[in-house]
Formats: sequence, C-alpha cells, structure tokens
Amino acid sequence: IALPIGISFYTFQIISYIIDVYSGKVKVQRNIIKLATYVSLFPQLVAGPIVRYQTVEKELDNRVHSFNNFADGIRRFSVGLAKKVLIANALGELCSKASATSEETVVFFWIFGISYMLQLYFDFSAYSDMAIGLGRIFGFHFPENFNYPYISKSITEFWRRWHISLSTWFKDYIYIPLGGNREGKYKQIRNILIVWLLTGIWHGANWTFLIWGLLFGVILIIEKLWLNKLMEKLPSFIRRIYVLFIVMISFIIFNAGTMKEAFTNISGLFGANSTCIINDYTIYYLRSYLITIIIAIIGATPILKNIIEKLKTKSVMNKIINILEPIAMVIIILIVTAYLVDNSYNPFLYFRF
Repeated sequence: IALPIGISFYTFQIISYIIDVYSGKVKVQRNIIKLATYVSLFPQLVAGPIVRYQTVEKELDNRVHSFNNFADGIRRFSVGLAKKVLIANALGELCSKASATSEETVVFFWIFGISYMLQLYFDFSAYSDMAIGLGRIFGFHFPENFNYPYISKSITEFWRRWHISLSTWFKDYIYIPLGGNREGKYKQIRNILIVWLLTGIWHGANWTFLIWGLLFGVILIIEKLWLNKLMEKLPSFIRRIYVLFIVMISFIIFNAGTMKEAFTNISGLFGANSTCIINDYTIYYLRSYLITIIIAIIGATPILKNIIEKLKTKSVMNKIINILEPIAMVIIILIVTAYLVDNSYNPFLYFRF
C-alpha cells in the first residue's frame, strides 16, 4: 500500500513534474542529465523537503556559487546536525526507555508523549535543515519545510507549519483538483477525508497510520466548519494548549505498532491503567532528562531566533554576533563529532517509513 519513504519522495517529485509539464507550468526538460540531476538531488531525496521541478528549474542551469551561500549552507547543516545528535537522539533514548519500562506512572506516560512529540519534530526538522543546508552549498534553494509548528493556534495552522512541502503537495495535486472547497460543504468534507486518508496510507501500511490520518482529517473538518469561530474567542495560550494536546495524542497513535498499544499509552495519560501518579523511577528519569526537555521546548519556539534578530538591529551587538557565530558553529560541530564517535548509530525516524 505504501512506498518506502525515499521512493515516495522520488515518486512525488516525478508526479509533480509530469503534472506541471502537462498543465504548462514548466517546460519539458529534454536534457536527460539535467532531469536526472533533479530527480536524484541527494540532500533531500530520502526525507524531504519535497522539491518541485519549478523550484529548481532555473538553478539547474544557473546556480550561484558564492562564499555567502556556502557559509549559509554550512551553518544550516550544522544546526540541523546538532538538533539531531544533541536533542532528537537524547529524547529518543528517553522514549525507548519509557516504552520498555514496566514501572509505568501517569507522569511517565506524559513524559513519553511530550518527549516523542519533541523528538519527532527535532529529528525531522533536523533532516530538513541539513538537506536545505547541503542544497545551499551546491547553489540550490530548497523550500522551507518547518516553521515552528508547535506555536500554532489551530490544527489548520499546524499543518501550514509542519512538513510544509508535503501538505502543500497534497493540497495542490489532490485537494484542489478534487474541487477543494469550491463545490459546497459536503464535497469539501469528502475532499479533506480523501487527502488525509492518502496522507495516512503514504506513511505506512498500518491501521495506526490510517487512523492517524483520518483523525487529522476529521479535526480539520470540525475546525473549518464550526470550531474556528469559537476558538477565535479564546485566549491564545488556550488555543496553543489545545493544538499541543491533539498533536501529542495523534503522535502517540502514529508511533504505536497497534491501536491497542496506542489506547494503552493514551489511557495511561489519565491514569486509566491502574498506575500510580509518580514513583522514584519516574523522578530519576525526569531529573536525568529535564534539561534536555527544557532545551527542546525552548528550541521548538522562535524565542531564541527573535532575540538574536532583535539584537542584530543594534550595530554593536550585530558585530559581536557576527564574530561569535562562526566560533559557536565550530564548537557545535566539535561537540556533535564527539557525540557521534561515542554513541551508536541513530537513524532518522522517517527512514523507517
């Protein structure tokens, strides 16, 4: 039912190219070498972002190689590598221990849900950062794939910020051709359900992925038809908590091997598994990983980015940041290298789909 993830991205690029040629959005690429270069762009091929031909059409012939592009690419790649090795892998260790333990508590279920949600974001956005950085080094400008999705105030906004290249691909090549929202509410509901059914199937041939996709489809329908008007009256922090809770539940389903496992982990959040609230085992792991979780929560928001940008508006601070930034990048690369030498192999999560 579902293709391996690398083949899926490759297939998406081929399909979008054929459709765009047919609709006249791009010209036929008659040079087989250039076409092969597009479909085999190694930085983003395995886990995105999905790069459409029209995005890189001109750059296949006229790429600009410059020191600024190279420096930007190295910086973006280094940040992505650090997100993967220092944050995603540490959260992955915690999630693995949470899944394997028999010392289950309500707090531990919450730690697992929050940690997996953060791990998935840092793991996947890290790959996108590295792909975008490598592309920039070679003169390509790949599209952004994540835009701080965990600050969203609705599930609709979340999917405008999460895996942007995938959601826009389904919108442009499935949802809109089916009629989008132009043919009445009933057909709009049908179109949303079809898109999210396909999105779930694309991730894997498992009931958990199918239900995960349909869950988002149903929530998006509820939001578009009724909930958004009500949500607009609520404070921003309430809307953000609503999004984070729904996303956490959805990713618990996404991560589970079976729906039984998913229900166990979800019910555990509310103490339905006859477990205690907290124990010494939970406190031990909370203390061990608390700093990592806090760093991940801060890193999943644009707080640091906004602070740096604000500081750069001041001439003196801008000069200091320009001096410190390359030093920080070198330190990060050295720390990441040390972790890679010391730790075992940790593939990206999306490699398993």
